[in-house]
Amino acid sequence: MEKTIKKNDEIIVDIIDYGTNGEGIAKVDGYTLFINGALKGERCKIHITKALTSYAYAKITEIIKKSEHRIESDCDTYKRCGGCCLRHIQYKETLKIKTQKVQNLVDKMLEKKIIVKETIGMEFPYHYRNKTIYPISIDKKIGFYSNRSHKIVPISECKIQTKLSQQIANYIAQNYKGTIYNEETEKGTLRNIMIREGFETNEVMVVLVQTDNKTLIDIKKLTSKFKQIKTIIININNKKTNVVLSNKNEIVYGNGYIKDKLGDYYFKISPNSFFQVNSTQTEKIYNYAIEHSNLNKNDILCDLYCGIGTIGIFSSKSVEQIYGIEIVSQAIIDAKQNVKINNINNIEFIEGDVEIAFDKLLKDGIKPNAIIVDPPRRGLDHKTIENLNKIKLEKLVYISCNPSTLMRDLNKLSKVYKIIEIQPFDNFCYTSHVETIAVLRLKNN
Repeated sequence: MEKTIKKNDEIIVDIIDYGTNGEGIAKVDGYTLFINGALKGERCKIHITKALTSYAYAKITEIIKKSEHRIESDCDTYKRCGGCCLRHIQYKETLKIKTQKVQNLVDKMLEKKIIVKETIGMEFPYHYRNKTIYPISIDKKIGFYSNRSHKIVPISECKIQTKLSQQIANYIAQNYKGTIYNEETEKGTLRNIMIREGFETNEVMVVLVQTDNKTLIDIKKLTSKFKQIKTIIININNKKTNVVLSNKNEIVYGNGYIKDKLGDYYFKISPNSFFQVNSTQTEKIYNYAIEHSNLNKNDILCDLYCGIGTIGIFSSKSVEQIYGIEIVSQAIIDAKQNVKINNINNIEFIEGDVEIAFDKLLKDGIKPNAIIVDPPRRGLDHKTIENLNKIKLEKLVYISCNPSTLMRDLNKLSKVYKIIEIQPFDNFCYTSHVETIAVLRLKNN
């Protein structure tokens, strides 16, 4: 079919679906159009901004028929910063969009079809992030990078970051005695401000990402103004990179970590530790994963990609023994301290790449009958999937932050395991991201 739509064309279309990032989708003679900010069911006049062979991108110039789910956004900058790309949609509808996103991937990628359960959302989906990284503009304003660029969009108030973190970051930016790092000239000192908060403990960590280790903020004034600050760290990153934190931290105030509480357990959090950003939803996810693992006191559980040991510690009362594997050294250090903090003695943590360390664990004679995996966005490696299929577990739960790689992996695992259910969670409210749990059981041979 010959493409007839060109850049700068203006046409009227009906929005029939949503794309992966929450954009509206329209079709013209089989040709796909992606329209930012458009809602399913709307009729819009659009301007084509980029036309490729089989699809195009467009922006709305006029909404002719408006969806009943469209609302006025409560954020002035969401269109520019690219974070909360669903902020113009009623919250309950965003949950339906995420459910459908996962369902579309199931229908497209899984050989055996399954109905995805409704996404579990938040009662109050605002100010939920316990970790925020703020870039700073040259004129010392905090903000976020605009979508697909490193241009900083200053913010007056972000609705998903906490008010306290924004106040602290603003104060630091305005009172910083050094220069702000300029990516173009590669000169300056302060690159980013990271704030981590313990919501249950009311403890705050401040991390100043700098090109050197000079203390260029008045620590006494900062901690007097914000008494919740328990530790301040300088993270030294002088490389030309998109990676925010290096592995080099220097503590300038406090002990270098904060604690937070999930469920009945306390967790030590260091600057580089992985800890889910939405504590409220994370507790729901862990409880769901453990409940649907159907654990009992005789089980040997492996917690793959264990981070600072959160899932293993949550599971500790339900099983005989747990083995947690994680490649990040600091996370393993924190995990070992977390079991001491919580007086748990049936968990062993192993530092290493899951692909290698899990394989070695099995070869050493450990025979788990239950496993919970929570890999990064890239999903599971081939060797780990091969091992999971080989050992034929009674119980397997897969927690994923990327439903696309989840479906890819489920297809490979479905040769041995039956997919019982797929449950999305809204960990990142008003964004296009969705956390998903898949519950698997061994097929009857």
